[in-house]
Amino acid sequence: MKVSRFEGLDCWHQARELTRSIYRLTANGKFSRDYGLRDQMRRASVSIMANITEGFSRKGDREFSQFLFVAKSSAAEIQSHAYVALDQQYISEPEFKSAYDMAEQESKMLSNFIKYLSRPTRGRSLPTTQ
Repeated sequence: MKVSRFEGLDCWHQARELTRSIYRLTANGKFSRDYGLRDQMRRASVSIMANITEGFSRKGDREFSQFLFVAKSSAAEIQSHAYVALDQQYISEPEFKSAYDMAEQESKMLSNFIKYLSRPTRGRSLPTTQ
C-alpha cells in the first residue's frame, strides 16, 4: 500500500498517542509546576511527531531515515526524563512504566521503519495498516 500522507504511518499515530499521554502526565500536581522538566518532556514527544512528518515530506529515503533517527533520540529523551519525574515523585511507578514502555515501543517502531527504508529493492511504498 502506498502512503501519500504522514497520517498514514503507524509510527506517527503511535507518536501522537505518546504525546497525548505525556501531556496528560505532566499536567498534574507538582509535575505541572516544574516548568523545565514538564516542557522538556512535552517538546521531546512533539519532536517525535514533527520529525516523522518532516522526514516524510522530504520524499528521499536517506533523508527520511535521518529524521527518524532524530525522532528515535527524542523517544530516549522521554525515557530519561521519566526517571527524573519518578525520582522527584512527580509520577508513580505505574505511570513511569507506562511512559517508558510507550517510548520504548515507539523507538522499536522507528528502528524497524529505518531498517525498512534501507532496503535497496523495496520501492517507494511505505508500510502501514492505516
